[in-house]
Amino acid sequence: MISILIPCHNFNAYPLALILEKQALLLDVNFEIICSDDGSFSLKNEENQKINLLTNSKFIELKKNIGRIQNRIFLAEKAQYDWLIFLDVDSEPKKNDYLKKYISNIGSSDFVFGGNEFKYNLNGKFSLKNKFAKYREAKSSTDRKKKPYKYIISANFMAKKSSFLYCYSKIKYKSYGNDYIISSILKNNNILIHHIDNFTEVSVNDDNEQFILKSKDALKNLYKNYSEGNLSKSSISILNTFSILDKLKMCKVFLLVTNPIEKFIFKKINSKNPNLILFDIYRLRYLCSIKYS
Repeated sequence: MISILIPCHNFNAYPLALILEKQALLLDVNFEIICSDDGSFSLKNEENQKINLLTNSKFIELKKNIGRIQNRIFLAEKAQYDWLIFLDVDSEPKKNDYLKKYISNIGSSDFVFGGNEFKYNLNGKFSLKNKFAKYREAKSSTDRKKKPYKYIISANFMAKKSSFLYCYSKIKYKSYGNDYIISSILKNNNILIHHIDNFTEVSVNDDNEQFILKSKDALKNLYKNYSEGNLSKSSISILNTFSILDKLKMCKVFLLVTNPIEKFIFKKINSKNPNLILFDIYRLRYLCSIKYS
């Protein structure tokens, strides 16, 4: 009935696989667990080999790095069942009925998103991701349902196999930040999605510098797709604002107006109490700068 899929890269996935096996064995369903390491050749894969000893479970070491998206497609193609549950390897189900709750939602829509909660890092160097996760990502299903295509986080979801492969095959660029792109693909193709409260907990591992760099990578990916007309419908706030500036030919003006406060913005988003509105301005400036780079 369900294929539980764990994309992995240089991480000990065995504890997560063990938790999922214990939950699955309590349910009267056919299941499999597949974990695929994306060519890391990590020593941690010695521990990951223990996944092969679990019920209906296997661990696969890829011989080369194929990227986050291709690893997920690889796992989906390996899956024998029609419904897929994806979890990021650094996450953990919040409750013991995690699998049961997803199974009870099979057929409710083609994609079911469970949501994320976060284990925040108290080190001040992680302040930006902490705050962004708390106020922009850690949303209840009630909040997510208000703008269902806006809150697409691929760290924890269930999908019909055929719909998953259809959507992911449309992702043109395999770089970071494809949750934005998946959101638009789902919306553009009128694919039904559903949000539930079935959380996994994810640790905040990106310090401010890493999170800003990843955000820039995501924006580059977003701009490429936007400039090629791949995002005709969008629930992405930052892109919609940029699109208005672009259509009004105001991107250069926006850059000129905000240039005097550029250093101030960067300092504030790297502080112990970063301002997310200023982070939005920083990201919008970056999108505008890409246009003229």
